[in-house]
Amino acid sequence: MTTTESRPVESATGHPRPALLTFLGGVGTVTGSKFLVESDHARVLVDCGLFQGLADLRRRNWRSLPCDGSDIEAVVVTHAHLDHCGYLPRLVRHGFRGRIVTTEFSARLMEIVLRDSAKLQMESARHANEHGWSKHRPAQPLYDDSDVDRALGLLDPVPTCTPIDIAPHTRLTLHPAGHILGSAWARLTLEDGHTLAVSGDLGRPGHPLLRPPEPFSGADVLLMESTYGNRRHEEEAARVHFADVLTRTLARGGTVVIPAFALDRTEVVLHELAELRRTGRLPAAVPVYVDSPMALAALDVYREAILTRASELRPEVVAAGHAALSPEPFLAARSIQESIDIGESTGPAVIVSASGMATGGRVLHHLRRLLPDPRNAVVVVGFAARGTRARDLVDGATALKMFGEYVPVRATVADVPHFSAHADAAQIIDWLRGAPAPHTTYLVHGEPDAAEDLRDRIDRTLGWTAVVPRSGEHVLVR
Repeated sequence: MTTTESRPVESATGHPRPALLTFLGGVGTVTGSKFLVESDHARVLVDCGLFQGLADLRRRNWRSLPCDGSDIEAVVVTHAHLDHCGYLPRLVRHGFRGRIVTTEFSARLMEIVLRDSAKLQMESARHANEHGWSKHRPAQPLYDDSDVDRALGLLDPVPTCTPIDIAPHTRLTLHPAGHILGSAWARLTLEDGHTLAVSGDLGRPGHPLLRPPEPFSGADVLLMESTYGNRRHEEEAARVHFADVLTRTLARGGTVVIPAFALDRTEVVLHELAELRRTGRLPAAVPVYVDSPMALAALDVYREAILTRASELRPEVVAAGHAALSPEPFLAARSIQESIDIGESTGPAVIVSASGMATGGRVLHHLRRLLPDPRNAVVVVGFAARGTRARDLVDGATALKMFGEYVPVRATVADVPHFSAHADAAQIIDWLRGAPAPHTTYLVHGEPDAAEDLRDRIDRTLGWTAVVPRSGEHVLVR
């Protein structure tokens, strides 16, 4: 990773220089989003995420940033997913003491996400020390509970659609992004008058719980996510496929396990299951288990949003109230014993459990038990990054390594990525269409093929200058 240059107070003419933008993460991958914006008077970091997936990516979480945490005035967080906020406690450990600016619901969800992440970091270090599998003596967590406490103390929730000064000569406006509860796209106005927009993760207009994202209104430079930059969501076909897999599996006495992200994906899956229950496709006698303390904590935040009639929710979801997310009989497994009890139950069932990419969490115990039996099914309902067990399943793995051993895959594996909360390529173009062309659009937060395909589509369809940046690259905002 290259280092940023030292920036003097102002140019020789006395006028502010263009801000310098550095891509510190979320380039060539769907994880680790971090974008450093340096003007003559302020350093602001937009998103502060963890790298996930392949070991080479995860090792990047241990690298130092090109500036001290104490030199950053503010961090803007677009939403509460770990790949956009999970590095914050590490940044605080390295001296950051500025503002962490985000929306109210993102702040609520970030506390859940960061505390869970610290717990996993500490458990991993403890396990490594007990079993000696780390080359470090002793193994240390990336961060711990005390780092999370300090990070949460810096949270500064702000309203959407309201300009806020977040650093010297730096103004921020957050706009609803329709991706998960509290998600936003960000627009920074810098001291020389130039503007930078960051899409964060853009929601699809057909999200069953959230209103569509607020349209892009233009900026001099745009950072556009490209997770599904080469795909199209066949949403109705996906819903039919999902229902068919459930129906066939339950009819033969099997269990359906759904690895689901704790934030939003669990809520979307529960909403779909509630609809199938209402129409009779999901039999009333079949229990639905949610086995993830983190997902259940997030579900409580979503239910509170429904009760308070949050403006980003669809009106029909607010009108449905509690029933929108409760496919009764709905059973919550909060304790370890309750999770174990699920494995000892008999008869058809649906289990929704984290993590969504099957990289850890309680879902692994369910997969180890259920994968060898051809009566069962695994439904992957979102994006599966390279290097994750969910991706291995989607790619046709015949065995999956878990807990130090290989488990045969004889269960049905269904790939239903159209439940994703990300906009697809055509939806991204529709979101951009009608706005004035930025000077440059940078395609970030996507694997290389997806980013390159979206770059070509933007050039071909809109005639805009679009670029796939390199990790560590510096560019001017002008």
